[in-house]
Amino acid sequence: MARQIKLNGREQSMMRTIGFGLGITGAEVLERMAMIPDELVDVLNSLIEIGYLETPTMKERVTLSDFAAETFEINPSYASDLKEALKRH
Repeated sequence: MARQIKLNGREQSMMRTIGFGLGITGAEVLERMAMIPDELVDVLNSLIEIGYLETPTMKERVTLSDFAAETFEINPSYASDLKEALKRH
């Protein structure tokens, strides 16, 4: 049974920006999203806490000073459910 995933607009944009490939650095996310860095870090951390995003270093939170060098990937456990959720919007 598919999980019910609800994402707000910023979270949807973030997931589309990161994509379902090999991941993307925080610096690339910032460049593509054109968000205020503090807000971007908040969205990244909320998606990490929920489990939708992960980092190769297995960080539970990123900070303003270290997010740019970190790589973000969609958690494979949620990939198919997230793809469906993004199709609906």
